[in-house]
Amino acid sequence: MARSVLVTGGNRGIGLAVARRFAENGDKVAVTHRGSGVPEGLLGVKCDVTDSAEVARAFTEAEEAHGPVEVVVANAGITEDGLLMRMGDEQFRRVLDTNLGGAFRTARRAAADMVRLRRGRIVLMSSVAGLNGSAGQANYAASKAGMVGLARSLAREFGPRGITVNVVAPGLVDTDMSDKLSEQRRARIVEGVPLGRIGGVNEVAGAVFWLASDGAAYVTGAVIPVDGGLGMGH
Repeated sequence: MARSVLVTGGNRGIGLAVARRFAENGDKVAVTHRGSGVPEGLLGVKCDVTDSAEVARAFTEAEEAHGPVEVVVANAGITEDGLLMRMGDEQFRRVLDTNLGGAFRTARRAAADMVRLRRGRIVLMSSVAGLNGSAGQANYAASKAGMVGLARSLAREFGPRGITVNVVAPGLVDTDMSDKLSEQRRARIVEGVPLGRIGGVNEVAGAVFWLASDGAAYVTGAVIPVDGGLGMGH
């Protein structure tokens, strides 16, 4: 049966691949964006995840079009890299508020529907940087590491209501964000990947889709790495 799915930041990159994977399954998919629109076949909802009112409005629009949201993927995120000694307070705050705060606001609003339904799947999009750390990305890595604690706390809160909460932690994946890295930096990262290559967005989407499937009904509070082995042991 088709489910109502909401993917934040689902208009490009990993988020778009996730949205399309659910749509291919016949699910009704809404994706948030900040004004750039979305591809045909997906319901676009304008939303800034740092604003609780906009998050609430995005869910309301998705509910009116597709029914109560049953699957949520908190994917929206930004980077503002810099060495710690040069990182300003606002540079740190913006990344934490968008990535971790956005996941918090999204999950909080999602729970309203899911608790009533007594079922639901929440997936937070973290990163190998949140497990391994990443020089020059203290703000980003901290925001992504925080998702693990958030997800595991929510898994304990909502498990009795039939709601699972999990984390997917991609490594270096071929997206617009990774394209900003220099060839030298990309090569250094790939050297540390046991599979010896960059990942694809569809490989990440596959892990997200599985966590929302019946086959993962007994999986909650888990961190699923999709990183070619880069973060192995964490």
